[in-house]
Amino acid sequence: MAERLTEQQAITAREKYVAAFNNTMVKIWKEQITLMGIVDTGRLLNSPVGIRCDYDGRITNITLSQSFLEYGLWQNYGTGKEVARGNPGDIGREKVRKKRPWMSRKFFASFMNIKEFMAESLGREFCGLVADALDSDKMRKNSDFYKNHPL
Repeated sequence: MAERLTEQQAITAREKYVAAFNNTMVKIWKEQITLMGIVDTGRLLNSPVGIRCDYDGRITNITLSQSFLEYGLWQNYGTGKEVARGNPGDIGREKVRKKRPWMSRKFFASFMNIKEFMAESLGREFCGLVADALDSDKMRKNSDFYKNHPL
């Protein structure tokens, strides 16, 4: 069984994990762009950045934002210059571009990892809080009722 975490230990662990997650996503995307050979001028390769990482005081609610050139979406979906803007559909020639899913492959796996980490961290912290609440000595020490009405 995993060791019980104090509230502060759990918050610190979540804070470190969330910051590392945002940075890791940028590294994963750059790695995928390189592996898939989507490097011509290097603008797309150098465009992914972690621009925001916001969370509440206990790190139970997280907002992460990353940014990259719009061109990356077209590479990911396999669309581009071969078909003129506003074209309603098939123009009678073979599609040349191939999908190169640089941003979605590892993203889902990484997202699932952070979800599992948060669930475990919050669960362990909750177990610690319940165990403390059921410990009569700690309950007396921490409870306002017992502080104001000693037995």
